[in-house]
Amino acid sequence: MRTTTAARLGVAVAGIVAASLALSGCSTSGSSDASSGGKVTLTFQSLAYQDTTVAATKDIVDSWNKKNPDIQVKLRQGSWDNVHDQLVTQFQGGTAPDIIHDESADIMGFANQGYLADLSKYLDADVKKQVSKDVWSSVTTGDGKIVAAPTLLQSYVVFANTDAIKKAGAEVPSGKTLTWDDFQDLSKKLTSGGNFGTGWGLKQPTATVMNLALGFDGTFFTNKDGKSTIHVGDDELQVPKRINEMAYTDKSLDPTSLTQSGTDVLPGFFGGKYAMYVGGNYVAQQITESAPAGFNWAVLPPLAGADGAAQAANPQTMSVSAQSKHVEQAAKFINYFMDAANQAKLAEGDWLIPASAAARDQVAKDTSGKNGWEAILKSGEALKAAPFQGATNYPQWKDQYATPALQKYFANSISLDDLKKQLTDGWSAVG
Repeated sequence: MRTTTAARLGVAVAGIVAASLALSGCSTSGSSDASSGGKVTLTFQSLAYQDTTVAATKDIVDSWNKKNPDIQVKLRQGSWDNVHDQLVTQFQGGTAPDIIHDESADIMGFANQGYLADLSKYLDADVKKQVSKDVWSSVTTGDGKIVAAPTLLQSYVVFANTDAIKKAGAEVPSGKTLTWDDFQDLSKKLTSGGNFGTGWGLKQPTATVMNLALGFDGTFFTNKDGKSTIHVGDDELQVPKRINEMAYTDKSLDPTSLTQSGTDVLPGFFGGKYAMYVGGNYVAQQITESAPAGFNWAVLPPLAGADGAAQAANPQTMSVSAQSKHVEQAAKFINYFMDAANQAKLAEGDWLIPASAAARDQVAKDTSGKNGWEAILKSGEALKAAPFQGATNYPQWKDQYATPALQKYFANSISLDDLKKQLTDGWSAVG
């Protein structure tokens, strides 16, 4: 998801030191103020970055602090760009925050190393009930420890310029899902006059490929007895193969867009260069805020492969450092943070899908399904835990091997067999 980090393991020492200095003062053990009758102060490192979500997070913390004078939460700002390296430094130095905002694909390695507290006995029954078993499994270790509360989820969706579709004499897709075959056919119909049917910012392609591969039952990894093995077969290669075909065989997907970020591609979508744009559902907020007047758009039904519209449930997470002296108090704040009203507020600010069923219902009510919300919430129905989330060295493999290999394949500079070999050999190097 958008929340994947830009650099994980193997970064320069100088970078790690800088990250440590940038977050100096974050206490992993909280503090107790004897002069105030034992008041506990907890540090909460938030990664919220959009103005609406930053404001919503601050409101939740302020509300908690007013209601809980003996358990105060001090909010600190982190960054998705280097959260993994920050946490490596903080855990090793004993300076991690009490409450940690991250994502499930990143935290399981820390959990397996014993850095995250088991929240099983602290989370409220209603919090557990509102989240599906599939999503809970993405934050549960092999020995049954729940190391985080799952908050917001992302899916990858197709945004469409509905006027461009109608102008091409096609119909705007509707229904429960959009098959990859129909998506590719529509992209070809919408390609003409130097404009492309699709623009797709895949500068960082691994998370997208890993997520959408589940629609073809492409699992990539098998986890057993604490060991992860990789398998890259036809199912795993369906998504990159189809993207490559769209760009270089059908020529309905602009190959230049594959080298760009999603933000770089968005102006082309607004300007008519692309009739469709594929990205994380959170892009709906940028479209709502930045699209030119009269720009008519929709979120199309979820992309479906031979095995359905499944995508990885890689939620944002709220964890507690195992080094914290106040695990129970930190968990109480997480229970409050997971309240349906709070989660709905965060989801609407970030245009993401709440893990909580009650919060999803609240979002549907608040938005009336407009501005793509109906399709966005629908895309969350098929989210499930993916094997790559339990692979301890996944972050390192992703950044050092998978991303470079996929970038070369999407530049059409290596073959599908080369891609398979590089992905497999890369895991052998880190696994």
